[in-house]
Amino acid sequence: MSTTTEPTVRHSRTALAGQLSELGVERNGVLLVHASMRAVGSVSGGVRAVVAALRDALGEHGTLVVPAFTPENSDTSPHYLDRVRGLTDRARDAVRASMPPFDPATSAAPSMGRLAEAVRLTAGAARSVHPQTSFAALGLSARKLVAHHRPDCHLGEDSPLARLYDLRAQVLLLGTGFDTCTAFHLGEYRMPAAPRRTYRCVVTSGGRRQWWEYEDVALDDSDFAALGADFARTNNGATVRIGPVGSATSRLFRFTDAVDFAARWLSSHRDGAPVQALCRAHG
Repeated sequence: MSTTTEPTVRHSRTALAGQLSELGVERNGVLLVHASMRAVGSVSGGVRAVVAALRDALGEHGTLVVPAFTPENSDTSPHYLDRVRGLTDRARDAVRASMPPFDPATSAAPSMGRLAEAVRLTAGAARSVHPQTSFAALGLSARKLVAHHRPDCHLGEDSPLARLYDLRAQVLLLGTGFDTCTAFHLGEYRMPAAPRRTYRCVVTSGGRRQWWEYEDVALDDSDFAALGADFARTNNGATVRIGPVGSATSRLFRFTDAVDFAARWLSSHRDGAPVQALCRAHG
């Protein structure tokens, strides 16, 4: 008995760019992307072809933005806590001693995925200087967007997220869910009396490696999937466009709509409630 297998669909840069435009990516606009390359599927030219397709859809004067977060250099991050769980004190100290300080020019962001890393490594990319929640960008407004990211402000008014809000950027969830939607974090900062916590990470100061501790809003993405589901069901959610990009089901919406809805939703759903879980990507 013989069996046959379906041929693997191999997507092209041109086809992907066409799908992105059909979904509604604005020509010469600003686009924040969260992507799963596994969901996109096989692409001729790999991840760089996907970056090129995004830039094709955005056009000559568009700007592509991705998170380039580095929880790997923090000992207060869930990433670190998972890494050292069950280790002896001596082994834990060895892990801390091996953590390299953040360098915006060279620090990798492996937990952000292949597309984000490809954007960060593309010639001409600009990157913000926050030691844990930097952003990388390509295009006309790239440098303006990532400038002045205050080191003690992860994702608030002194971060690229606030600049994306000002520019009425779009958000593309390319094969990912609302649980990855960084825009919702700006809504956390816009809650009344948002809870705060202490963060710690490795930086370079005066040419020397050192630990730096600071206080900022307690970031929590544990309810973002529920938040996103409600967002998609509201009038604002009517602007959430859903369609295929490669093999991925993708969502496109306005950054301001997501932030404004998140600020209201979080204020009513978290009011007086303790933070349940800290964001997986932060310190």
